[in-house]
Amino acid sequence: MAPKAVVLLSGGLDSYTAAAIAKTENFALYALTVAYGQRHAVEIRAAREVSRALGVVEHREIAIDLASLGGSALVGDGAVPKDRPLEDASIPATYVPARNTLFLALALAWAETIGARDIFVGVNALDYSGYPDCRPEFIVAFERLANLATRAGVEGARFSVHAPLITLSKAEIVRAGARLSLDYGLTRSCYDPQAGARPCGRCDSCRLRARGFAEAGIVDPLMASNG
Repeated sequence: MAPKAVVLLSGGLDSYTAAAIAKTENFALYALTVAYGQRHAVEIRAAREVSRALGVVEHREIAIDLASLGGSALVGDGAVPKDRPLEDASIPATYVPARNTLFLALALAWAETIGARDIFVGVNALDYSGYPDCRPEFIVAFERLANLATRAGVEGARFSVHAPLITLSKAEIVRAGARLSLDYGLTRSCYDPQAGARPCGRCDSCRLRARGFAEAGIVDPLMASNG
């Protein structure tokens, strides 16, 4: 029987790729998508499409109201920055306080419940907009917490938090997905989608995605379909 893995699935390019890598490692996938009040809720619909494409065992959606706490342009607290220099290392207004900590905690809770010991997350420490919860030291720290703070961990099980994209550039991620024949046309990355879910093309996420496809020498099927 294949070991179970909980995969955090946002509907974006990175989480799709990380989940697909988990599948190639013969894990049975249990996908978790979090609706947290994000203005780009189109990604939740994309996550449903991606989960079907991956053939996950189960896909769950959990709602938490981070918009009520504010602190991020992604939950409507201010405008989404546009046309920022991609080399700008400052933490942008799209940072959501403690988001990945909360998401991984939810994934850990489900993993312990279903007897999974592996969690996959698509964080990336190179093309990541400067978010502090996308760094390797954060993943290491959370894995240590997972094994200290759970009954399964105390009783001798070991949780592993996998971040297979952590050291890859966006172009390397796109190439990895191409090797796996992933349909990136299913994904959505824009922080501030326009009418008809059309990408704005100017937010950090759109620009990092565009640069990744350009550097990989691959046409983004999402942009091709939008003309």
